Amino acid sequence: MVSVEHSHVYLGASQQRNERRTWAVIVLTLVTMVAEIAAGTIFGSMALVADGWHMSTHAAALLIAALAYLFARRHAHDPRYSFGTGRLGDLAAFASAVVLALVALEIGWESSQRLLAPVDIQYSQAILVAVLGLVVNLVSAWLLHDGHDHHDHDHDQDEHHHGHDNNLRAAYMHVIADALTSVLAIAALLLGQAWNWPWLDPLIGVVGALVIARWSWGLMVQSGAVLVGRLDAVGQGQPQAIRAALDNDLDRITDLHVWQVGPGHHAVIVALASAAPQPPDFYKQKLRHLGWISHLTMEIQPLELDSLRPKS
Repeated sequence: MVSVEHSHVYLGASQQRNERRTWAVIVLTLVTMVAEIAAGTIFGSMALVADGWHMSTHAAALLIAALAYLFARRHAHDPRYSFGTGRLGDLAAFASAVVLALVALEIGWESSQRLLAPVDIQYSQAILVAVLGLVVNLVSAWLLHDGHDHHDHDHDQDEHHHGHDNNLRAAYMHVIADALTSVLAIAALLLGQAWNWPWLDPLIGVVGALVIARWSWGLMVQSGAVLVGRLDAVGQGQPQAIRAALDNDLDRITDLHVWQVGPGHHAVIVALASAAPQPPDFYKQKLRHLGWISHLTMEIQPLELDSLRPKS
């Protein structure tokens, strides 16, 4: 017997790999966090203790990403999710962007307070902590990097098919943001130590907070656009590609809906008015080259040829 049902599993092409690497980064972050807190407590270094607790914030954000992967995978075949669980990663990315904004706010607030009321800095300890944090974050960034440029790309067929994983991008942005703060801190501490400028460290902290806040906003806009189905907000031209394939002198699209239901997966509903109606499979064949369409529904309505011609 031939099954009339089809799958609604719209997980990203690298879902399992991304999930494994996210968990690996969480373990690395937690081990470093515990080591810093323990060493800081034993040796009396508040800088180590503070950085250890700071890493717990990023571990929590990474945990959001990992749990989203886990839930999406375990419920991928659950019929209660009629469009699959692929967009759960974008929901997690949006939540992570909010956490990243809170981190930027925390860094900005603490830095501004230290600008107003400078404190003595133990430069050697602080530089050691910043270097340690930078090494951990660079390793984490290497594990989470998916090999795609998230800003400038041409959206060809392969790009659409594989898609971008906003959940992984959110985790990546967290470790990159932490790496940025480490780089800025190292530069500020070295210059501050050399020139006796204690105000430079908090000033650089404010600059870092502004950069992280900008990243957070960009991630919030991109993941939020997927959640509300606003394809144009992330620079995608799926509706135009569909119209180019179907609209002609005999056929005219009267209604079109496109949703991103997972990384590289889109659901499409097309209502077509035709002066020479064909079976739905005829039109589906015209869209077969658009590999990012994972769920397609066609509605064909007969129409007089004169109504398709533009009025003079």
